[in-house]
Amino acid sequence: MMAFERWWLLACFLLLACRCHEQYSCLKRTVMNVILLEDDFSPWSIKLVGRGVERAIALDSELNDSEEHNLTFTQNGFETDLYWRKGCSSSACEGVQTLKNLTFSGKLGCVLLGPTCTYATFQMVDLEIGLDLNIPIISAGSFGLSCDYKANLTRVLPPARKVSNFFLEFWHYKDDIKPKWTETFLYKKENNTEDCFWYINALDADSAYFASNVSRTVLRSISDVRKQINSKSRKSNLFIVCGTPDDIVELKSGSTWADSETLFLLIDLYNDHYYTNKQSVEAMKNVLVLTMPNTRNYTIGTSDNFTMNDYVAAYHDTVLLVGQVMRNIRNTSGSSYELMNMEFVNINHFREVSFDGLAGHYKIDEYGDRDVNFSVIYTTTDNKYETLYIFDTTNNGTSREEKNPSFIWANGLPEDSPLPSPSPGLKPQDIIMIILAVTVVVVSCIAFIFYRQNKRNRKMRKRWAHIPSDLISLLDQNERSLVSLKIEEDQRKDLKIRRARYDKKVVILKELKHSDGNFNESQRIELNSLLQIDYYNLTKFYGTVKCEEGVFGVFEYGERGSLRYVLNDKISYPEQTFMDWEFKISVMYDIAKGMSYLHASDIQVHGRLKSTNCVVDNRMVVKITDFGCNTILYPGRDLWTAPEHLRRQGISQKGDVYSFAIIAQEIVLRKSTFYTEACSNRAEKLDRVQYYSIPLCFRPDLNFETTVEKELEVFLLIKNCWDEDPEKRPDFKKIESSLGKIFSALHNQANESYMDNLIRRLQMYSKNLENLVEERTALYKAERDRADRLNFMLLPGPVVRSLKETGVVKPELFDEVTVYFSDIVGFTTLCYYSTPMEVVDMLNDIYKSFDSILDHHDVYKVETIGDAYMVASGLPRRNGARHAVDISRMALDIVEFMGTFELRHLPGLPVWIRIGIHSGPCAAGVVGIKMPRYCLFGDTVNTASRMESTGHPLRIHVSQPTINILRRTNCKFEYEARGETYLKGKGTEMTYWLTGETGKDYNLPTPPTAENFQRLQQDLAQMIQECLDKRSLGSEVMMKRKTLSMRQKKMEKESEQVEDEDQPEPEYLHLATVNHCTTFL
Repeated sequence: MMAFERWWLLACFLLLACRCHEQYSCLKRTVMNVILLEDDFSPWSIKLVGRGVERAIALDSELNDSEEHNLTFTQNGFETDLYWRKGCSSSACEGVQTLKNLTFSGKLGCVLLGPTCTYATFQMVDLEIGLDLNIPIISAGSFGLSCDYKANLTRVLPPARKVSNFFLEFWHYKDDIKPKWTETFLYKKENNTEDCFWYINALDADSAYFASNVSRTVLRSISDVRKQINSKSRKSNLFIVCGTPDDIVELKSGSTWADSETLFLLIDLYNDHYYTNKQSVEAMKNVLVLTMPNTRNYTIGTSDNFTMNDYVAAYHDTVLLVGQVMRNIRNTSGSSYELMNMEFVNINHFREVSFDGLAGHYKIDEYGDRDVNFSVIYTTTDNKYETLYIFDTTNNGTSREEKNPSFIWANGLPEDSPLPSPSPGLKPQDIIMIILAVTVVVVSCIAFIFYRQNKRNRKMRKRWAHIPSDLISLLDQNERSLVSLKIEEDQRKDLKIRRARYDKKVVILKELKHSDGNFNESQRIELNSLLQIDYYNLTKFYGTVKCEEGVFGVFEYGERGSLRYVLNDKISYPEQTFMDWEFKISVMYDIAKGMSYLHASDIQVHGRLKSTNCVVDNRMVVKITDFGCNTILYPGRDLWTAPEHLRRQGISQKGDVYSFAIIAQEIVLRKSTFYTEACSNRAEKLDRVQYYSIPLCFRPDLNFETTVEKELEVFLLIKNCWDEDPEKRPDFKKIESSLGKIFSALHNQANESYMDNLIRRLQMYSKNLENLVEERTALYKAERDRADRLNFMLLPGPVVRSLKETGVVKPELFDEVTVYFSDIVGFTTLCYYSTPMEVVDMLNDIYKSFDSILDHHDVYKVETIGDAYMVASGLPRRNGARHAVDISRMALDIVEFMGTFELRHLPGLPVWIRIGIHSGPCAAGVVGIKMPRYCLFGDTVNTASRMESTGHPLRIHVSQPTINILRRTNCKFEYEARGETYLKGKGTEMTYWLTGETGKDYNLPTPPTAENFQRLQQDLAQMIQECLDKRSLGSEVMMKRKTLSMRQKKMEKESEQVEDEDQPEPEYLHLATVNHCTTFL
C-alpha cells in the first residue's frame, strides 16, 4: 500500500511538471511588452520610454528576493510613416497588428505597457470590435471617452473624463471671488496634441456631462477667437484653451496685453514650468492654468542624453507598479499550483491601488483611472505663478488655496456673460421702461394692421379645392417632347413621367404619395402659399387633381428636361461650345435667383433641392421645381442632402445652400453627382459625409491646382457653400450677388453685345452639328464593318453576301468535298470527375486552339456538338482536289497540338482524340431563320462520322476515297493500311492511318497500341483519380460525388481483379512517366 502511494505521488508530480512546462507562468521572469509609436517627435515614443523602463526594471530588481523574479520587457514599436496623416490618428490598425503578431507568436507576455494613442488602444480593449484579451493593458495616455470603463485597461495619467468632471464642477462652483458660470467659448485648434485633442473633444461631445449642462460655442480658428475677444457683444467672457502660454500669446495677436473683462482657462497638464520657473508673463494675467500637482521628483527636459517627461515617468512608474503587484501576489497567494499556472496577471490587482513613483503618489480608482489633485494656477499682479484652487478628482471637490489673491480682476473673477452698458444720462430703469413702452406701441400697431389686412386672406388660405379631373387630359407616353441629338432612345421614359394638358399648357403631374386628397388645415395653408408663388426661375404650381390613380400636384413642364439630363447630354449641349463657362455661370445664377426668392417667400425652404429637381425650358432658362408641400412630401437621404440632415432628419435654408454647392459641382465638371475619384459607391459616400473625420470632411472633387483665374472665385464660393459648419455657409442673397458680379465681369471682358453673343453661339452650334454628323457617319460605318466581321465568323462569306443581297440562300450540291470529324476519348468519364465550369473551360481551351489551326488552312468549320468537332473543305467555295490535302494537313496539326495539350484542372492527365476523314459528294444550305446554320447533308457526312467512331486515340482514320484523292495530288502523304474495317451501314471497307507528310517534320505523339486500348478505357477513371490526388483536391471532389455509378463500380472491380502486385505498370503509363506530367504517350 505504501508503495502504491509513492508511485501515485510520483505520477502527480510528473503530471504537474509537464503542465508547468506547457503553460507559461507570470511569476517567473515577468515579461512586459511595450507597444508604442516609434518616431522622433512623440513624447511617448518608444525610443524615449524604453530607457525609462530599463531604469525602472533595474530599480525593481533590487527589491526582489530572487533573480528569477526580476521583470523583463520587449520593445514593440510601430510606425505610421506610410500614412498621409502620421502619428496617433493613423495608429488604429498598426497597434492591433502588433498585438496580433505577439498573440500568434506566443510572446504576449504578462502585461502590456501602452499604447498611448486612443485610436490604437480602443481597438484592443473594446469588447464589440476589439480583441478578446485577458491580459492587463496599462497606458500612459488613451485619454478619450471611448476608452472609459474598459475591463482590462488601466490609465496612469488623468483621462479626459476627469478633466471634463473638473470643468463641470468648477463652472458650478461659487465663492466670494468666483461666480457660477453657465456659458463659455471652446477653442478647437486645427492641429492639437494627443492629450489636448481628447480633452477638448470631451468638453464638446454631446454625450458628455459638460456639454449637456453648459452652453458652449466652438471656435475653430485664431481669427474667430480674436473676433470674439474684441467684440463687445460676445456671448461669454470665458475661453477654454488647451496648449501652452505661447498659444495664449498667439491668440492675442502676439500682444502681452491682458483684458480684465475676459478670462482664459488654459489646460496644460504636462508642463512643470509653473513650478520650476515662477516668473510669468504679462499676457498670462487674465489666464487660469489647469495643471498637474507639484509632486514631480524630476525636471522635464534632457540631461546626460536622457529625455525625461511625464509620459516617460508614467511608464517608469508603471513598471514599479507591476513589480509591486507581482511581489504582493507571491507573498499573499495560498496555492503554489495556482502561481505556477498563472498565465496573466488579474486586472483586479490594478484596481483601487496606490503606489509611489517618480511623479509622486499614484492613486488608481475602481475603473483603473488615476485620481489626482489638479492645481488651478493664476498670475499675480507682479507676474508670479501662484496656486488659486485645488480640485480633487476622487470626490470632485474644489478647495481654495489663496484667500486673498492679487490678480487682475479687482472684483473677483468675471461673469460668464458681459453686462450691458447703460446709455449716458439715463438710468437703467428709464431705459427699460422706454424700451417696453416703444415695444408695446409698435407691436400693437403692427398687430392691428396685420389683423385688418390679412383677415380675409387667412380665411381664404384655409380653403382648398381640387382642379376638376375633366380639365386634365393625359398625353401619350410615347410622344417625345425633348429636343435632343442623341441616337439612343430616351431613357427618361422609364421614370414614368406623367405629362398632361391643362388650360392649353403642357404640365407635369407629381404624385402626392402620402395624401388621400383630404388635406388638413396646415396643408391647405401651405398649398395656398405655394399657389401664390410666381417667379421667373420657379416652376408654376397650378393646383391638385384627384383621380382614380391617386392625388397629383399639377406643375409647369420643362420642355428640355431636368438639369441632370441636360448635363448628361453632351451631344446636344457640347462642352466648350454651347455650354461654355459663361453659360455654366448663368445656370448657377438662375438657380441662386430662384432659391433667393423662395427663401424670402412664405415657403422659406426647399428641402429637396437637387439637379433632378431643376428643369430647363425651351429658352434654356433653369427653373426650380418640387418645392413646398413639406407637410405632404418628406425629404429623403441622397447625395445632395446636407450632413447635418443626414445625421438628424429635417430641412433648413443652410441645407439648401449645401445642396446648391453639390449641383454647382455637377455643372462645373459635368460628371456624376458628387463625383470624386476616391470613391464611387453611393452608400459609402453618404456614410463618409455623415460620419466625417476631424479635421477634414468628405466632399466632391474640386481641383484648385489646375483651375484658371476666372474659375477660382466660383470654386471658392462652392467650397464655402458646402462648409461643414452650417453657420459659415452664405445665404442665397449673397450667392446671387456674387454670381451676378462674376457674370457681369465675364460679359464685360468679352466686350460684345447680346446679339453678337447670340450669333456666336448659333455659329458654334451649327459647326458642332456638322462635326456631329461626320462623327455619327463614321461610327455607323465602323459598326457596319464590325457586324459584317461577326457575320463572316458565323456563316461563310458567300452565304452572308447572298443573305444581305437577296435574303435567301439556295441549297447547293457539291460533287466532291472532304469532311473531318473528331471527338475526345473518355469524355463522359472526364465530365464525371469535373465540374460543369471545368468542362466548359476544357472544351473552350481545346476548340479555341483548333480554331486558330483552322485559320492556316482552306477549310470551313461546320459546328461543334459537345466534344464533337466537324470541319469541311471544298465548300461553299470549291477548291478542286485541294480539299483532301487541307483537311489532312489540318488533322496532322491538330494531333501535333494534342501531344502538348494539358488540362488546367487535371494536370498530368493525357487527353486523346479520335479523328475520322472521308471524301465524297454532299449537299449544303442554310437552315432556319432564328440563328441560321449552314448545314451539310448526305452519305459523306455519315461515313466521316463512322470513320471517327471506329478509329483509335491519337490516330487519323482515313477512308479509301480520301486516299485516292491524295494520290492524285503532288503532295506525298505518309499512311499505312489498317485493313478491312466494318462501318455501320456501309459494310466492310479498306481504311488507312494517316501518319505524316514527306518533307515535313510533325512532332506527333505516340498513340497507344491496340491491345492496350481496352485496358486504357478501364483505367481512365483511376488515372483521373491519381491526378486529383496529386493536386490535393481529390478528397474535395469526391465529397461532391455521393456514390459512383454501378458501371463505374463494376469497372473498378474488374480492374482490381486484373491487377497483380508484382506486375509492372502498363506500357502507356511507362511512356507517360517524365519529369513533369504531360500528355505524350
